[in-house]
Amino acid sequence: MIEVKLISDTNFEVIVKSKSTTQHKVHVSSEFYNALTSGKVSYETLIKASFEFLLERESNDSILSQFDLKVITHYFPEYEKEIRKRLI
Repeated sequence: MIEVKLISDTNFEVIVKSKSTTQHKVHVSSEFYNALTSGKVSYETLIKASFEFLLERESNDSILSQFDLKVITHYFPEYEKEIRKRLI
């Protein structure tokens, strides 16, 4: 289960409940959000889909505890293309 909560502006807390429960702080710039979604889904939807993407590739214990969403592209170059397909 993935729970996304707004902290402030474009900063979010994400709680992932799997075999273990982990907590993550995620920042999403408005530019990156618009580039991925064209404003067609909420920030929360983008973040949830991004965590689903990550969880298909690694356990929640392996996900950084604090990061900017754009950093996913450094670890998984296919992220942007894949997330656009899922959301738009």
